[in-house]
Amino acid sequence: MNENIIEIKNLNKQFKDAKVLKDITINFEKSKIHGVIGRNGSGKTLLFKCICGLLPMTSGEIIVQGKSVGKDVDIPKNIGIIIESPGFLLNYSGYKNLLLLSKINKIIGKEEIIESMKLVGLDPSSRKHVGKYSLGMRQRLGIAQAVMEKNSILILDEPMNGLDKEGLNDMRELFKKLRDEGKTILIASHSTEDIDILCDTVCEMEKGVLEVIR
Repeated sequence: MNENIIEIKNLNKQFKDAKVLKDITINFEKSKIHGVIGRNGSGKTLLFKCICGLLPMTSGEIIVQGKSVGKDVDIPKNIGIIIESPGFLLNYSGYKNLLLLSKINKIIGKEEIIESMKLVGLDPSSRKHVGKYSLGMRQRLGIAQAVMEKNSILILDEPMNGLDKEGLNDMRELFKKLRDEGKTILIASHSTEDIDILCDTVCEMEKGVLEVIR
C-alpha cells in the first residue's frame, strides 16, 4: 500500500502582486526519491522552503507526516535540509561545525557526527578549516549535516553542486542507499542525468506551476 508522507493541497505563495507558486497540489510517497526540475527562478527552492516551514504559504495546505505545517507545527520534525548554499563557520573544522549544529536539537552525539562524515567521504579527525575546503568538500559537509540526525525525510536543493565525478557517483550511491533504508528524498537538480539515475518520480516547475512528468 502506498503511503503519502508529504501532501500538498492548492498551495499558493504570493509576494505583493507577484504570484510565485500557483495552486500546487501533489503527494509524495514514502521511501522514494522524488525529483523536481526547472529553471532558476521557477519556484523549486520556494516550494522546498514552504514544505520545511521556512517560508509561510499564502494559501493552501502542506501536511508532513500527518501534521499541517503552520497549524499543527511551525517547522516539521524529522527533516534533513540542504537549501541554497550550506552555511558554515569558516574558521572551524567540518567536525566542529557539525558538533555545534547538533547542539540545536540535541538528539545525536559525536558518534553520529563521525559516522555521517565518513558516509560522505570526509575525514572527521581532520583539523582543516571549512574556509579551506573546496566547493565539493563543503557540499559533502552539507549532505553530512542533512543526514546526521537520521531524519526520515531529506529535502535537497541542488545537492550535487561543486562535486567532481567521483563525488557525484558517491552521493548518488548514498542517496539510493538511504532510499532503500526507507528514507523519503525530495531532490531539485539541474542535471537530467542525476534525475534519470536517482528518481522514482519527476515533476517539472515552470513559472510557479508544478506538473508531474513521470
